[in-house]
Amino acid sequence: MTEAAKLIGAGSAVIALAGVGAGIGIVFSSLISSVSRNPMMTKQLLAYALLGFALTESVALFALLLAFLILYM
Repeated sequence: MTEAAKLIGAGSAVIALAGVGAGIGIVFSSLISSVSRNPMMTKQLLAYALLGFALTESVALFALLLAFLILYM
């Protein structure tokens, strides 16, 4: 019974990865749109996009960490 609860908890913790995938897609689609509108600011926009990517990806790492903690603790 506890093994089933662990698997359900880990599976529900990984649901956050769907949002992370959508968030990364939004970040880079906004980058492409912004660069096509104003090519002179490419360097600054890329820096902002990489920051947004890193912050979004950190949510995925925390979700995976939580899932592994649930499974193996």
